[in-house]
Amino acid sequence: MKKLWGGRFEGATDKLVESFSESVSFDARLAPWDIRGSIAHARMLGAQGIIRAADAKKIIAGLKVIAKEIEDGTFVFDPALEDVHMNIESALTERIGDAGKRLHTGRSRNDQVALDVRLWTRDQVDAVGDELRDLQRALADFAEAHMDVILPGMTHLQHAQPVLLAHHYLAYFEMFGRDRERFAELRKRVNVLPLGSAALAGTTYPIDRDQVAKELGFDAVSRNSMDAVSDRDYLIEFCSAASIAMMHLSRLSEELVLWSSSAFGYVEIGDAFTTGSSIMPQKKNPDVAELVRGKVGRVYGDLTALLTLMKGLPLTYNRDMQEDKEPVFDAADTLRVCLRVVARMIPSIRVNRKRMAAAASEGFLEATDVADYLVGKGLPFREAHEITGKLVLYCAKNQRRLPELSLDEFRSFSGLFGSDLRAQLTPQSIVSRRNTFGGTAPSRVRHALRQARRALK
Repeated sequence: MKKLWGGRFEGATDKLVESFSESVSFDARLAPWDIRGSIAHARMLGAQGIIRAADAKKIIAGLKVIAKEIEDGTFVFDPALEDVHMNIESALTERIGDAGKRLHTGRSRNDQVALDVRLWTRDQVDAVGDELRDLQRALADFAEAHMDVILPGMTHLQHAQPVLLAHHYLAYFEMFGRDRERFAELRKRVNVLPLGSAALAGTTYPIDRDQVAKELGFDAVSRNSMDAVSDRDYLIEFCSAASIAMMHLSRLSEELVLWSSSAFGYVEIGDAFTTGSSIMPQKKNPDVAELVRGKVGRVYGDLTALLTLMKGLPLTYNRDMQEDKEPVFDAADTLRVCLRVVARMIPSIRVNRKRMAAAASEGFLEATDVADYLVGKGLPFREAHEITGKLVLYCAKNQRRLPELSLDEFRSFSGLFGSDLRAQLTPQSIVSRRNTFGGTAPSRVRHALRQARRALK
């Protein structure tokens, strides 16, 4: 097959090289964005008189027909034509004749692919933002439905202090909110038009880059043609933001794996998001949460692949950069499906309130409040901390809980303990007194939930 770039070549390309170097097997998914960019480019060429208006009209009509065939799945991509761009241009020329050969005037595949990938990335950023919002909504709904549930908050995976389950899940709401911010900030850097940079130095044709930018919805036009075709930092940033979001998903999933285990028994994940064992009939495995936790490694790998790909490339375009697409495609696909499945899984979770309440009474979660009580009586915190530590040691040796101790036992450690202590050691009282902004007190969590609802709007 004749290559569109084959004028200076006498020999044919080795068949193994054709197979080795083709990219249409994976970049064909860029076809809708490639056609959008080509239509805008053709319209501009006609408006500027660079090609005849009639040719521009033929090109646009032909591209729309090809777009419909691609959408319907009837268009056949040929690996011998290397990539998505050559496949579409070749098909266009076959259908409309010489007019199709004029489409590539004033551009290169270098700025063409940069355009396609930016258009694709912008749409992915918008979709991820919507999916993050859906997940946040599921978390807010879950928090609101469990405002009265108390469980042990943990540090070092050890019982620390009681917190509201709603407060716990609104922590993830905040994390995914920052993820939304990261993608929104990235969008500004993605939304820059590279087309018009040509191969690396710009073009001699009197193109109107602003017209193309306006039609395609870009906020700005690239300021340096060499930078426009040679960098992929926005793809690296996409994979970085995706990696952070996947890390947050993994932490949430890890807790669901732990909490649904018999050792914790805090929650049961719905049947639609769990699987059974091929040998043990009693098993109900949190496979979805485990898969989400596992898939984070793929996205980390995609980020590493892109960083490694770009680290040693001299300006400007190098064929190495063909390898940028598969990692970012994988990162986007993986992140988006994980966001969707977790957002659907959250409403299926059933909370074992009794188990959480029982756990909140174990592990000396009242200790900090015992120390704070002594501080309120005038004792320096460090002395209060030491006395409370000795109380905990006493309880541990005697297999007792702090609320089970008599007032006389408390007073044997400090005469500052009074009859008002016991009312302050219930989980409800402990939670309610964390009434600083951002704390776990019910009033603060209800306020945080109202803020969350406003953020979702």
